[in-house]
Amino acid sequence: MLGALAPLVGYHLRRASSAFAGDFAAAMEGTGLRQVPFAVLSIVAANPGINQGAAGRMLGIKRANMVALINDLVDKGLIDRSVDASDRRAFSLTVTKAGTAALADAVARIAAHEDRMLDDLSTEERALLLDLLGRIERRSPATETDENGEP
Repeated sequence: MLGALAPLVGYHLRRASSAFAGDFAAAMEGTGLRQVPFAVLSIVAANPGINQGAAGRMLGIKRANMVALINDLVDKGLIDRSVDASDRRAFSLTVTKAGTAALADAVARIAAHEDRMLDDLSTEERALLLDLLGRIERRSPATETDENGEP
């Protein structure tokens, strides 16, 4: 019996998040990508030429942590970093061919992971879940996270 925990949404969200994180890690094993670097790679792919600061703000990642994440992705050959032509103090980011391939592989693995985790939810229920989670996200103040996704 869960007692006072049973009706607490936050408790169940944390448990669901933990289950998702564990299965995500298993799905991504051997790729060298964790959740936050995957998110950075996704943002850069969707916004070619974006600078580090803008990408970090979109994901709520602390500036100091963003530098380490970008360095790691550059070292792995997944993104290129060059001086931004419009602001010589900023870096412009683009995905490399290897990054595009890694992203495609990761997206396929994550789709299988999500199908596994949500296999008993209908398409409509999945859409409702995303809507409900989005409403919760929008109510909270932006929280910057570190490279592990922790506040």
